[in-house]
Amino acid sequence: MRLEIERGELLKALSHVTSVVERRTTIPILSNVMLKASGSALQFKATDLEREVSESVEAKVSQGGTLTVPAHMLHDIVRKLPEGAEIEMKRDGDKERLTLTSGQSRFSLQTLSAEDFPDLAVGEIGHEFTIDAADLKRLIEKTRFAISTEETRYYLNGIYFHTAETGRTKTLRAVATDGHRLAQVELPCPAGADGMPGVIIPRKTVHELARLLEDSSAKVKIGVSQTKVRFEIGNVVLTSKLIDGTFPDYGRVIPHNNDKELKVANAAFMSAVDRVSTIASERGRAVKLNLDKNKLVLSVNNPEGGSATEEIAVSYGASPLEIGFNARYLLDIAGQLEGEEARFLLADPGSPTMVKDTGSEGALYVLMPMRV
Repeated sequence: MRLEIERGELLKALSHVTSVVERRTTIPILSNVMLKASGSALQFKATDLEREVSESVEAKVSQGGTLTVPAHMLHDIVRKLPEGAEIEMKRDGDKERLTLTSGQSRFSLQTLSAEDFPDLAVGEIGHEFTIDAADLKRLIEKTRFAISTEETRYYLNGIYFHTAETGRTKTLRAVATDGHRLAQVELPCPAGADGMPGVIIPRKTVHELARLLEDSSAKVKIGVSQTKVRFEIGNVVLTSKLIDGTFPDYGRVIPHNNDKELKVANAAFMSAVDRVSTIASERGRAVKLNLDKNKLVLSVNNPEGGSATEEIAVSYGASPLEIGFNARYLLDIAGQLEGEEARFLLADPGSPTMVKDTGSEGALYVLMPMRV
């Protein structure tokens, strides 16, 4: 292998692929990134056996070849080289080392055979469709905060992607819940997605996907097989195993008969919750909402830390209601709302509350109350 590549191109690709490489692993090859030089491109591939990221960039290849080198070490070397630097990469076959030369800097890295590098084949793609990067990013960003981190309920450790019907409109829907709160966001069903089986995309994959979508405005091609999902974002391909489990019937926890409506300016509400929750204990984090005609009093009572109250003007015409919520969960949901006004639909102190986004038709949130 022998090639020349610009430092910026190399660093960008390595940043994408090395994020799935575990820093500590008992399998040496998994600490490495695979480099494959052919034609006028250098392909990168990295995996942790659950996820695989690959990317291809332009390079001046004078001799093709495939090898693997320590991923994080290579990334750190390239990161510390000066901007705009040209890097020559050459394999010394006798010593099984990869030599990097840039200006007066020279590095020699131990290689491992690419034949031992695992391949996370996606299998037979049953459904394939294309979606705007901004739409996919929105589905992820507005639901991932509700993903459960409780390993025993592994089937909740991801976002449930599936097709659904809202009225007569077919939609692609993303749902996440941890049993305390639920986030549901949907958009019109992309061509090719209809009839797709419901899949649970793992939390780590969701975070990796969000990172890859950060600076992308391209279309994203999604392929779904029985056990895996593949995302093609420009030159980057992310392949991941799916969670092998059944997502619960979340429709049963979405209330449909909550008749007490509260409308409140979202920014003012978030600020007030944030202020009074300063007093709350780290363990409890409970804030009480006392609702009366066009008035909301937020209060926190912590026997060890003191108490706090704040009153804000709201639109509320139903019977008085006193209900408690986890302050952090309230702020998480309020932070997702796009509209200036938050709309709460409540029933009683023991029943789930629904929160709707006045700035987004396709989003709804459910929050379980707390005893206060």
